Amino acid sequence: MAKPRADELVFVPLGGVGEIGMNMGAYGFGPERNRKWIVVDCGVTFAGPQEPGVELILPDPAFLEENADDILALILTHSHEDHYGAVLDLWPAFDRPVYATAFTAAMLSAKKESEGIVEDVEVRPMRVGKPFSVGPFTIEAINVAHSIPESCALLITTPIGRVIHTGDWKLDPHPVGAPPTDVGRFAQIGEDRSTPIALICDSTNAMKDGTSPSEDEVASTLEALIASSTHRVAVTTFASNVGRVISVARAAQKAGRKVVMSGRALHRISGIARELGMLEGIDPFLDQNEYKALPRAKVVLLCTGSQGEARAAIARIAREEHPEISLNAGDRVIFSSWAIPGNEREVIDIQNMLIDRGIDVITQTHGLVHTTGHPRREELKRLYDLIKPDVLVPVHGEAAHLEAHALLGRQHGIETVVHARNGDMVRLFPETTQFPGEVRVGQLYLDGNVLCTPEESGVKGRRRLSFGGHIVVSLCVNSSGQVLAGPETVIEGLPDVEDDDESLPEIVRRAVTGTLKSIPPKRRNDPELVNTALQRAVRSEVSSYWGRKPNVTVFVHRV
Repeated sequence: MAKPRADELVFVPLGGVGEIGMNMGAYGFGPERNRKWIVVDCGVTFAGPQEPGVELILPDPAFLEENADDILALILTHSHEDHYGAVLDLWPAFDRPVYATAFTAAMLSAKKESEGIVEDVEVRPMRVGKPFSVGPFTIEAINVAHSIPESCALLITTPIGRVIHTGDWKLDPHPVGAPPTDVGRFAQIGEDRSTPIALICDSTNAMKDGTSPSEDEVASTLEALIASSTHRVAVTTFASNVGRVISVARAAQKAGRKVVMSGRALHRISGIARELGMLEGIDPFLDQNEYKALPRAKVVLLCTGSQGEARAAIARIAREEHPEISLNAGDRVIFSSWAIPGNEREVIDIQNMLIDRGIDVITQTHGLVHTTGHPRREELKRLYDLIKPDVLVPVHGEAAHLEAHALLGRQHGIETVVHARNGDMVRLFPETTQFPGEVRVGQLYLDGNVLCTPEESGVKGRRRLSFGGHIVVSLCVNSSGQVLAGPETVIEGLPDVEDDDESLPEIVRRAVTGTLKSIPPKRRNDPELVNTALQRAVRSEVSSYWGRKPNVTVFVHRV
């Protein structure tokens, strides 16, 4: 009689392991060919210059689609875009529940409404300290400090082993507007040695020594900067950082100033926070249409645009294009944020526009106006000591972050450290084993309203167009090889210098007419031959003039 296959607990990172953002991981339990799965987080990352026109990049859910009948639920650790931003685009196809805290559920609902999304998901409440079961998994949300309310680590328990999936966290002893990380609960979990523990842990700041500054230290800096200003103060920060909004509001109230809010995301998120009782003792925020009525020394403007977004409030103010709000020389603008990699140039450009107008711009280089929501090395070591994990899997980071975290874990005495990447199948228990590249992973692009693979997106062609411009040549040829009309040309995105002896259109026209003359009339009635010859000639002549080969499209119409 065949021996029944043993149960296994496996982890598969589908995004966020080898990159920042797009976090998504799956946990499977059961025999190899009969596992049940839960998914943790479903996030996005933002497209860069190498993906022109693409709004967002999402993890490819192909592996989950292959196992759709055995997917039980999605659990969200918090409502930052890189952890929940893909839910409404990807999860409706699975028709499985989403577990989330009240704040995350409200953020999901607001996102659906503000973006006009038709698809919906079933959201079930998840409460900190209240375990719930999903198939063979028992899940408990544990409060952690981060830069958005109700961030949670997850204790995932199975009959053969447990997992602490940290999500994003830090050991902030004095967060603003939220309770600190529940180190007591982590210690209890670590003291229980009934089954082994795997730690799936945030690596964002694993290369930084020490501990992360507390949010209340930032609050003190903001209070001093607002109190010392003799004119208007504007603060731009991440809209989701409710603790920072509270710090600014408290500092404004202490200085006898009113808070004016500008930016839809800030209004939406602060409205959710107020409905859930997170803004107790904070005066109502004023809308931007009340800004002009306030004296310069009696206002604090809280606005969006900390990442240099062109249509956000601070960018429009810097360009003097905002319909309600203006700043003058002597006013102060505080960038209470860090620029996400890739956004630096846009942020610096806005700051320079403000500085050129005599506005006092304060950034992280001037003082502690922002702090991270992720743990540094001393905090990671403290968590190791609390949980005493048998297995460490660094996640949430690029290769350098993951390897620094792995080395730290080994140096601290963790017995088994797994160097995982997206697509690896990691058997956590009973015996930890890694199967590299076992699972198909990839990316999906949200391009306008279309969700597509990189190959389907046409982004490669856009990149070519951005470097080489485009020349279109069109002509009509009869069956005898006579040119009846044209050639007509359209040139886009190429330089045309007036002082040159020969303009670019003349160069293109000369290349076309010269090539046509060189082709015997009887052969001109072969559209494919003419097309190829003209394309080569135009590319060659323009390359001699410009130094680059353009993209050329030729239409030969047979009449």
